[in-house]
Amino acid sequence: MLTIYGCLRSRASRNVWLAHEAGLEFRHVPVVQAYRLANPDAPDAPLHTRSPEFLSVNPNGQIPSLVDGDLVLHESLAINLYLARAHGGTLGPADAAEDGLMGMWSFWAATGFEPHSIEILYNRVGKPPAERDAAKAEAAIAALRQPVAVLNQALAATGYLVGGRFTVADINVAEVVRYALPAPELFTEAPHVLAWITASHARPAFRQMMADRDKEAA
Repeated sequence: MLTIYGCLRSRASRNVWLAHEAGLEFRHVPVVQAYRLANPDAPDAPLHTRSPEFLSVNPNGQIPSLVDGDLVLHESLAINLYLARAHGGTLGPADAAEDGLMGMWSFWAATGFEPHSIEILYNRVGKPPAERDAAKAEAAIAALRQPVAVLNQALAATGYLVGGRFTVADINVAEVVRYALPAPELFTEAPHVLAWITASHARPAFRQMMADRDKEAA
């Protein structure tokens, strides 16, 4: 059975979403980030990224990780691309061109969008109010205006990123765009992005993942 390591308040969320979309049987081990614990070395500390048990799976001490038989994978985007290809049916590529496009959109999200969207998340809602930096949030919004326009244009034809259907590319990009939603002004001129993210978040697999995420300790 597949095993996904990582709490859902991490990038493991995108792996669990995809696993639900594909109808996969899997075991979820909610490893928490060590920095979130007051004393990760306490005897009663939950399984975390510095726990020897988890370091035996991922010596990098980062989540998420995936074990599928003898295969051990780290990095959330690599995990999702693998799951889509190996087990995802129409979530994965139909040919080499689609494979390239799914990789392209995934890496575009990771390098061109997420560094800014995470600043919006942290400085609009994630951090305590006294620790938020409005200037950083505004700078991130400014940096994302062009990428949002690019994404809006890409979605205009079919409402999806690759192959005219919902795929791993949509999951990987949507989970990065989600971080920017606390800045609604970023999407006022991107109706296709708004329709796409709304439809993505209405999917039963996403809702199941988020319901489980909401049950986790903050």
